[in-house]
Amino acid sequence: QAQLVESGGGLVQPGGSLRLSCTASGFALDYYHIGWFRLAPGKEREAVSCFSSTDGSTYYADSVKGRFTFSRDNAENTVYLQMDNLKPEDTAVYYCATHVPWGPTCSTSPNEYDTWGQGTQVTVSS
Repeated sequence: QAQLVESGGGLVQPGGSLRLSCTASGFALDYYHIGWFRLAPGKEREAVSCFSSTDGSTYYADSVKGRFTFSRDNAENTVYLQMDNLKPEDTAVYYCATHVPWGPTCSTSPNEYDTWGQGTQVTVSS
């Protein structure tokens, strides 16, 4: 059974860092486009970053560009989201997700993704 499991969330002060992990079981991550999304109270699900398996390109939302970094370890079947200089507005539940690479680049629409993790809470507060 295909499954994604996130970990690494927590409470951090503004300016701090966290590294989220997303490990797949039942399938190989390296074939799929991979997205990191977040959902904050009262807001819509937002694409934070996505990685295109076809050309290795990475997308970052403007709100996180220069602060968040996507990486992956194919041997561990795991992807990561390194989050630095965290701000209170980064507070949300973070999800990883995958979709079949129908096109050359990953999608920023959550509707395109068919496998989701359970989410991990990130809270940025002093």
